[in-house]
Amino acid sequence: MSTRRNRRIHSLAPLAALALTAWATLVSPAHAATEAFQDLQVEVIGTGRPVLMIPGLNSGAQVWRETCAALQPQVQCHLIQLPGFAGAPAVASDDFLSAMRDRLLAYSADRKLDHPAVIGHSLGGVLALQMAIAAPQKIGPLVIVDALPYFGAVQNPAATPATLKPMAEQMRAGMLAADATRYAAQTDAAVAGMAHAPEHVATLKQWGRDSDRATTANAMYSMTMTDLRQPIAGITAPVMVLGAWAAYQPFGATEASTRQVFATQYAALPGVRIEMSRAGYHFLMWDDPRWLQTQIRDFLDLPAAP
Repeated sequence: MSTRRNRRIHSLAPLAALALTAWATLVSPAHAATEAFQDLQVEVIGTGRPVLMIPGLNSGAQVWRETCAALQPQVQCHLIQLPGFAGAPAVASDDFLSAMRDRLLAYSADRKLDHPAVIGHSLGGVLALQMAIAAPQKIGPLVIVDALPYFGAVQNPAATPATLKPMAEQMRAGMLAADATRYAAQTDAAVAGMAHAPEHVATLKQWGRDSDRATTANAMYSMTMTDLRQPIAGITAPVMVLGAWAAYQPFGATEASTRQVFATQYAALPGVRIEMSRAGYHFLMWDDPRWLQTQIRDFLDLPAAP
């Protein structure tokens, strides 16, 4: 090959790389860089129906990335990163849930989203419920992934924020007082049974270590002090709840008994649809992705995936 031909090929290389980049952009879902809004970090992907996707305690927004990709091209995903979790900068707040609810509603209004669907996992599911309670005429369908209206009543249905407040205060104080080694061991243990794949458990452990401890402690306290079992009666949007039970089987849980827990907690919400994964653990978007994606497509009346 001649020197001139070599030089010509090398001169074309940047153009080829640019062409490949342009092609990748054309065939990938439309997306924008992550932007900040009132302490939230939001990445927008796609151009269809707006869907807010909210992760749970200590989780990164990327937990929803595979689900978002599977719903293309019919939806515009707004992947929400909550402050203080998974390495995101923390922000002080007296009531974490209420503060995040207000920011999420402000974001939706600022971006002029028309009745966006909201998909929330765990703590993110509680936030989705709070949004629909606070602004029932502005929020569209809700998909609640393994979350209950009152976290504090999982073991004792008679529990209330008033009865659990001393325990919640003690829990928060203990989390803040623990030395680094003990706290890391506690956060690692807490997520050990939340996903099937070891690599996903490793990710959850890393996210826990990267999360701001005060934010985590305050968020858990806020969850214990927030009982939505009666306020959900004011939700007017359609709601689908996707539940997990398999991780609790060693402790005597069955699909039927776990479904009953969900049914009892959501009793005040007319028309709620409850579906249970047969084998997924808490992170259903990882453990039972096809089932979860099919349920969401059906509920949001999206065309079937090709």
